[in-house]
Amino acid sequence: VAVVGAIRCYHLHSDPAPIIREYRTQHGLEELFHPPTDRRGHAMELRCSFGSAAIWQYESLKSRVQSYFNEIRADWLEKVRPQKRGDIRKEINLWWNSLSEGQKTVTGIIAANAVVFCCWRVPPLQRFMLRYFTSNPASKTRCLPMLLSTFSHVSLFHLAANMYVLWSFSSSAVSMLGREQFMAVYLSAAMFVRCPRGGLARHWERTPHSVFVFQSGAIMTVLAAVCAKIPEAKLAIIFLPMFTFTAANALKAIVAMDTAGLLLGWRFFDHAAHLGGAMFGIWYVWFGHELIWMNREPFVKVWHDLRTRGGGNRGGSV
Repeated sequence: VAVVGAIRCYHLHSDPAPIIREYRTQHGLEELFHPPTDRRGHAMELRCSFGSAAIWQYESLKSRVQSYFNEIRADWLEKVRPQKRGDIRKEINLWWNSLSEGQKTVTGIIAANAVVFCCWRVPPLQRFMLRYFTSNPASKTRCLPMLLSTFSHVSLFHLAANMYVLWSFSSSAVSMLGREQFMAVYLSAAMFVRCPRGGLARHWERTPHSVFVFQSGAIMTVLAAVCAKIPEAKLAIIFLPMFTFTAANALKAIVAMDTAGLLLGWRFFDHAAHLGGAMFGIWYVWFGHELIWMNREPFVKVWHDLRTRGGGNRGGSV
């Protein structure tokens, strides 16, 4: 069960505050109204995301093989060791073991989002957060904020709604993609969420002083990927569990609403980011998985050869 109506992304609309005016003065109106599209940066981010995920998967498999007997020994010690009732560590361990693989994966994402949300509330960090944790067309730094903006939220409700949706879809998404591929898709979504934004010059002209966060666009990627892959899945709206609908119909409704909002100029939600995330999620499960992830073997082989030559084969190999 997931929230469908709560998957919304907000603008960080700012009046011409001193920081924004400073950016505008430094970079000029032409650059502000016509944000550049750094295709090389986008391609590099895509390679880094999926390359890192492939290495992570390789190292995870290698670690599982090497630690097999250590796990057996740990299980034996757990049985013979006297158990402590009321031990906080034991309770945390039991809770952690009760989570699915997907929930364990997104726990780190949720924690990172919570930390970033708290940092936004610290006045001395405002300039740093504005520079690196929002996508600002007037900023010199573009690639890193494009990634880090996926961890920023406007309000506590924004944070709670997005994290609830992410938690709800995490088990299905990770079981479908695996944790490594899921993280690569999630982080790469930031790049594709911004692509529609860069092409909408008229939208930028209507909101020249806006900075953006793309967290909900990344969430939309996860939602769209699951709905496109499992269209027959049943979803429900929070607090209204009696009304159910298929994932395919939910995705169609959300895309239709965001398209209408984009064409009609609605500003309460970031419809361009939603559509960018949805398009990337649908494209990836239909085509991207075969084009990118299924062709990772040559890269993994190169990494394996480097690890072997560098002495990484001590203790076993995969």
